[in-house]
Amino acid sequence: MTHPLLVVDAANVVGSVPDGWWRDRASAAARLRDDLVAVAEHGLPDLPGPLDVVLVVEGRARHVESVPGVRVVSAAGSGDDAIVDVVRDNPPQRPCTVVTADRALRHRVADLGAAVLGPRAVRRPG
Repeated sequence: MTHPLLVVDAANVVGSVPDGWWRDRASAAARLRDDLVAVAEHGLPDLPGPLDVVLVVEGRARHVESVPGVRVVSAAGSGDDAIVDVVRDNPPQRPCTVVTADRALRHRVADLGAAVLGPRAVRRPG
């Protein structure tokens, strides 16, 4: 059985809490990845688990690696373009949700049939 897909915009979600993430972007992305393991297993309030979770990283966080439960996709260029590619490659019958606050990205993935949640859906308060 295929689980619903949750695609997380790492840069946008990490940047949503002013907790000093800018000092070490890779470590901040790795902490988010680790927090998402529980999300993959248990889901979110409006999106029951288990979920297949993809964390899209870019820039200085590009070397963050996947862990069991969370697949990390390293964007060669634009993180937004990589997220759109992940959504576009998702089979149409499989539910897909993208976590981002980026307005332009929200529109792009919604046009492909994805639901959208804001960063608070997966972030613990800093």
